[in-house]
Amino acid sequence: MFALDPRLQNDTLPIGDFPLCRLLLSNDSNYLWLILVPRIAGISEVFQLDADDQSRLWRETTTLAQLLNDGFGADKMNIGALGNVVSQLHVHVIVRKRDDVAWPAPVWGKHPALPYTDDQVAVIRTRLRELLPPDFIFTQD
Repeated sequence: MFALDPRLQNDTLPIGDFPLCRLLLSNDSNYLWLILVPRIAGISEVFQLDADDQSRLWRETTTLAQLLNDGFGADKMNIGALGNVVSQLHVHVIVRKRDDVAWPAPVWGKHPALPYTDDQVAVIRTRLRELLPPDFIFTQD
């Protein structure tokens, strides 16, 4: 049975579900940073997914990245699946802007997380409702 890693649970806000992945918003307003987590128990590496799920993960990742790039005016999209701290397979999709606090360095460990306000989350969720495809299911606000 799928369960979200406690660290992801504590550091993110739920947005909803693609057909394969749960979409989470990293609770760090320094960057628009979303995380895709395949809803499959016991997976820590992409190669552990069957071929269909590997393809679906990549489609969901690239779809999200393109929508964020276009919809939020990214200067660069960062995509990564590291898993050194949280072993549960998850993919980071981060909107980078030349004026963000860490540019051009990586976001990890550069600055303390600055939690979102409720109003900021509402704005992001509203914009994502306009951008995400019809097969995306939003969690309750």
